[in-house]
Amino acid sequence: MGIRGSGILMHITSLPGSYGIGTFGKVAYEFIDFLVKSGQRYWQILPLNPTGVGDSPYQPFSAFAGNPYFIDFDILAEQGLLEKNKYENMDFGSNNTKVDYEKIFNNKMPILRIAFKNCKEKHKEKHKEKIRSFRDKNRKWLEDYALYMAIKSKVDLNSWQHWEENIKFRKEDTLNYYKEVLKEEIDYWVFLQYVFFSQWAELKNYANNNGIKIIGDIPIYVAEDSADAWSNSEIFLFDEDKKPIVVSGCPPDSFSDTGQLWGNPIYDWSYLNKTNYKWWIERIKWNINLYDVIRIDHFRGFESFWQVPYGEQTAANGKWEKGPGMKLFNEVKKALGKINIIAEDLGYLTKEVIEFRIASGFPGMKVLEFAFDAREESDYLPHNYDKHCIVYTGTHDNETVIGWMENANIEDVNFAKRYLKLNKEEGYNWGFIRGALSSVANLAIAQLQDYLGFSSEARMNIPSTVSGNWQWRVDEEYLNDKLASKIKEVTKLYGR
Repeated sequence: MGIRGSGILMHITSLPGSYGIGTFGKVAYEFIDFLVKSGQRYWQILPLNPTGVGDSPYQPFSAFAGNPYFIDFDILAEQGLLEKNKYENMDFGSNNTKVDYEKIFNNKMPILRIAFKNCKEKHKEKHKEKIRSFRDKNRKWLEDYALYMAIKSKVDLNSWQHWEENIKFRKEDTLNYYKEVLKEEIDYWVFLQYVFFSQWAELKNYANNNGIKIIGDIPIYVAEDSADAWSNSEIFLFDEDKKPIVVSGCPPDSFSDTGQLWGNPIYDWSYLNKTNYKWWIERIKWNINLYDVIRIDHFRGFESFWQVPYGEQTAANGKWEKGPGMKLFNEVKKALGKINIIAEDLGYLTKEVIEFRIASGFPGMKVLEFAFDAREESDYLPHNYDKHCIVYTGTHDNETVIGWMENANIEDVNFAKRYLKLNKEEGYNWGFIRGALSSVANLAIAQLQDYLGFSSEARMNIPSTVSGNWQWRVDEEYLNDKLASKIKEVTKLYGR
């Protein structure tokens, strides 16, 4: 990332298409073509892991598995695993600019079962060896994930916390029993992962061959209801009944009087230290295979993190605890060598957090929307950057630029107008983009929503809310040559 460049932030879910949610199909390839026409070097996405309640990619069922929602039907049809009439007229949602997750779950997953059945009955020999090889290579995480999902699908999707005791506590005889009686269901979940990673590998290969690098995202935490928490419970702070003792969040601040209660289980860093952070090293190694650059979410949580007693209704009664710091990343570097990592170092930054990020050698993030506090000087103002950072107009957790202009404090908005020389004729969004691209930061990223000049209706996520997020999709008509040409022009103007 030392070469001056730029990219666009848009998750797979937001891609256009006919089947209710973005996938790894034709439209994804066309978006890569759009990035090339736009003169971009990077496509940044959110975590690819399977999502649960709330549909958040930051509350995944697995730190390793992929989200079956992204599997493309048309590719399966080309391979003979589906017939188009099985899915063409299904109801995946009536609004092509919003994902209807309930309809995706209810109507997409049964079609994937048809593909599995067809593979088993009609194309077994063609895929048998490939699936076996995929299963062998990924046995460490795949077998537990597939078993976890197989059991979950048979108990009305209840969390493992509510499973009968012998399987909750992973008694060997009971595990073996479920592996036997749920063999076909386990094979189905293995099949979905095989298809997911086959389609993703093809798409990433196409991006790389066209000069586009993928920036992927690792959530610092996993969900309480996850294969990782169930099969690796020793790495979390659980009590003797496997209930979390403490959970994650962030403290009260100017955005929230009660803080943010995320609710993820907290790592037992003392135990992980004794293993030389083996689980984390395996996780990062896995993600190196998936992405060209890794963004680690909530990086400051490795220096110190906010933990809240389990059962609290808000994050207000939490406290700071020390994380592993450079101990973890020294072990990562020892095991994996030099890695392209972006440290998401947003939030309340102490002197210790800043020193930790510098010691890691990873570039941090600058968010332009955070720069314009009329009351004080900000590190996010471009004149304070050095080259070794990534500047964003905003992230998935922020308002779009236009939404920010409409809703922020008027003094802050006026400050932004003066600093960036914003004007309506150019478009406030383009002035923000110009501010990011013209900075000295090695890499500049803008949300697609900001290039399109969309307001709050296109916001991806509002932190601390549990519904209505992760839904936005772009209409195909907007990804046209006119926009690509305009993006390329401003990109070239600032040497990116």
